[in-house]
Amino acid sequence: MTRADLLEAWHAHLTQSRRRSPHTVRAYIATAARLLDAVPAEDWTTLARLDAAALRGQLARRRADGLSNASAARELSALKAFIRFAREQAGLPDAAPPRMRGPRVKKGIPRPVTPDEAVNLAVTIEEDASEPWIGARDRAVLLLLYGAGMRIAEALSLTGAALPLGEVLTVTGKGNKQRVVPLLPIVREGVEDYLAKCPWPIDRTTTLFRGAKGGPLSQGMVQKAMARARIALGLHPSATPHALRHSFATHLLGAGADLRSLQELLGHASLGSTQIYTKVDAAVLLDVYRNAHPRER
Repeated sequence: MTRADLLEAWHAHLTQSRRRSPHTVRAYIATAARLLDAVPAEDWTTLARLDAAALRGQLARRRADGLSNASAARELSALKAFIRFAREQAGLPDAAPPRMRGPRVKKGIPRPVTPDEAVNLAVTIEEDASEPWIGARDRAVLLLLYGAGMRIAEALSLTGAALPLGEVLTVTGKGNKQRVVPLLPIVREGVEDYLAKCPWPIDRTTTLFRGAKGGPLSQGMVQKAMARARIALGLHPSATPHALRHSFATHLLGAGADLRSLQELLGHASLGSTQIYTKVDAAVLLDVYRNAHPRER
């Protein structure tokens, strides 16, 4: 078995069995290729024998190249996944990868967009769409992210069973955990406008948001539309669909929402995941202070 055979099998597993994104596949293949360069192996059994010391050595070589903590943590995750796959291919009874802790990664502070920027993004996306119904669709998705704090995957997984929309919506999030989120009138109106223009029939079992050819709308299409609008408006590259969810949380916190309520609205499993928004709010207030205080002018 050659190095190319090993990488080809790993690529097929990632794309076909795991259905990883193209970006993740590229990163995981590159990580595996670097490991094979450092520790030559011609079969799965050899790879399966690699232990924690071998992985630490590979990680140390990468850190010597200037790899950051965050990148090193991702590298270790990819290495463990590759070794797990190798052990499965070798037929070992215990396919678990070697146990080892990765470097500590400091959580980054989300960068929210302003309310005006959120509105301008939705309007620009609607106006720049190839067809009116597609523009209405993309605007409706963005309204759900910013107006209801939904993850993009949650919005795109909605089916016709959610109709007709009321003042609240039951959302199924990570780990199949359900939560109830309120829907502002502008959000409901946005979705209803899309439904009135959508050329595809929608019943209780079909996805609510459809692609140009009638299939389920993909996250990639929403991300591309957002990127075009972001560039047109001259916004920071961090203005992604997920940033709208961050903005929803930050603006609610700034308006007086308590962390526990915000945790429920966002569907966070732990309060620690929600507490990061207190740092965001402090940063926003500091910007307001610097722009408004006489001594800062």
